[in-house]
Amino acid sequence: MAMSTFSENTLSKKIIGAAIEVHRELGPGLLESVYEAALFQELTSLDLFVQRQVPIKTMYKGTQLDVGFRLDLLIEEKVILELKAIESISDIHLAQVLTYMKLSKLKLGLILNFNVKLMKNGIKRVVNNL
Repeated sequence: MAMSTFSENTLSKKIIGAAIEVHRELGPGLLESVYEAALFQELTSLDLFVQRQVPIKTMYKGTQLDVGFRLDLLIEEKVILELKAIESISDIHLAQVLTYMKLSKLKLGLILNFNVKLMKNGIKRVVNNL
């Protein structure tokens, strides 16, 4: 599938719409893996190029480490999605996504916490000012 020429902001709007649809359909209280599978399906139905569990190359002093960091979802090779089903998003979750963004040299990440009453309250946007 050819990737789109959508900007990160346009993709962000499509992703948030898809997350709201998944949340509307499934509600809170399920495992992250369920939301990941549903969101993958919803985003691919929008003809977006979506990858699941993408390994992140991690270097230390010139040597690649085999540490198993994985992005939950990568949209159009531009936007990282970190999915959660937790009580609340904390600073460590923001730091995690920012680190993933720096390692993958991407500008935009979204944390989507599905364990909320209203999905709009479970969305955090993270920007990497390369």
